[in-house]
Amino acid sequence: MAFAGKWELETQEGYDAFCKLLGIPADVIEKGRDYKMVTEVTQSGEDFTWTQLYPAGARVSNKFSVGKESDMETIGGKKFKATVAMAGGKLSVSFPNYSHTSEICCGKLVETSTSGSIVLKRTSKKL
Repeated sequence: MAFAGKWELETQEGYDAFCKLLGIPADVIEKGRDYKMVTEVTQSGEDFTWTQLYPAGARVSNKFSVGKESDMETIGGKKFKATVAMAGGKLSVSFPNYSHTSEICCGKLVETSTSGSIVLKRTSKKL
């Protein structure tokens, strides 16, 4: 149940380069750069609901069970099927253009998205 709760973004590294790689427009990148994104996670055993609240009221919510294929959606609205794995306390999943891991380190939610040599690392504090 370590992931459960509400988390607010504290720091992010590689934001601009990662967003450009995904083709996000410059004005949207600018709006999101200093936005304190909130992530809400509910967890019941291996079943999760993972919701991220973005600028201008945008919201992406994915429900999944560890080890089972689930319907997922990206912030851009792209729908895909993926299987979330858990190993060593880390959740990992492959999105269409990148891989993503989430873990709890020192009481913080650390999310790392990687596409080739471009890495976006976000650290959030629990609210």
